[in-house]
Amino acid sequence: MTSRNHTARLVLEDGSVYRGYSFGSKKSVAGEVVFNTGMVGYPESLTDPSYHGQILVLTYPLIGNYGVPGEKKENGLMKFFESEKIQVQGLIISTYSDAYSHWNAKKSLSGWLKKQRIPGLYDIDTRSLTKKIRTKGTMLGKIMCTKQQLRFEDPNKRNLVAEVSIRKPIFYERGKKKIILVDCGVKHNIIRSLLDRNISVMRVPWDYDFTKERANGIVLSNGPGDPKQCKTTIENTRKALSKTVPILGICLGSQILGLAAGANTYKLKFGHRSHNQPCIEVGTRRCHITPQNHGYAIKSNTLPVDWREWFYNNNDGTNEGIIHVSKPFFGAQFHPEASPGPDDTAFLFDLFLRAVR
Repeated sequence: MTSRNHTARLVLEDGSVYRGYSFGSKKSVAGEVVFNTGMVGYPESLTDPSYHGQILVLTYPLIGNYGVPGEKKENGLMKFFESEKIQVQGLIISTYSDAYSHWNAKKSLSGWLKKQRIPGLYDIDTRSLTKKIRTKGTMLGKIMCTKQQLRFEDPNKRNLVAEVSIRKPIFYERGKKKIILVDCGVKHNIIRSLLDRNISVMRVPWDYDFTKERANGIVLSNGPGDPKQCKTTIENTRKALSKTVPILGICLGSQILGLAAGANTYKLKFGHRSHNQPCIEVGTRRCHITPQNHGYAIKSNTLPVDWREWFYNNNDGTNEGIIHVSKPFFGAQFHPEASPGPDDTAFLFDLFLRAVR
């Protein structure tokens, strides 16, 4: 067990204080405090760009027991992670295990956090903290490891997508068909999922005018923050909707697709961040168990007449997907690429690619 020689605390905007022990970088940070109920997958979650600007609370009580994989690349992508670096502002857990054991582990979670200068706190009552967030809603917070004075900061007022997107296009050559992938903070497994299906991928920045490119299809990726901050992406998507090139929006990409179509979005009380969100396909009795990571959603009753709700969340009834009634435009609020979580909905890539000519 990591020694308890450095105390630190999480301070919430309502004045609540949670005291614990530092096991990462001894650095103070501010962000939006959110929780994830997944039992596994912390290397993938911590590197998911959708968490940029957030302090992540993991509700599973034992973290670190299988360590962290080595930083290998395959096809120019991180093999065991979802981006090039840890994306969260900080990590909050209940019990930390220094004694890790896994065939693929190369370092401890604590060592990884320290190397990337990310603070972590353990011995926090994450059950109590999660119940507070569920009751009051997502809250701003600060991890205080030093005497540095920090203000509470709402990251959603910034264009977080611009902070995590690539700066220049990257081309991954595979098959004859080419997909434009708009990088709003894309998880690497989305790219891997397309490459595994023998599709070439042109990955472009969030503000790139992809409507000028010749392609067989367009994918709008996941990403962090408020989708309404991505005005350039929304406008480019609106232009793309006037054509018939197939479009697939994933998570934030689905929200951008909805905004471009004329619908509205809103912030959820505490978001959906887990591996087991049940989603019903409208018009059927099918319920898919899905991995999710989002704090905003489309207002289904604002969809234009030529769009309809495709999926909805069986827990709270919120929108989980949209589809055009006649054109090949699809949006899924959940993550068909998984990583972490179940890959039961990976068939959505195949459905989309069947529309690609």
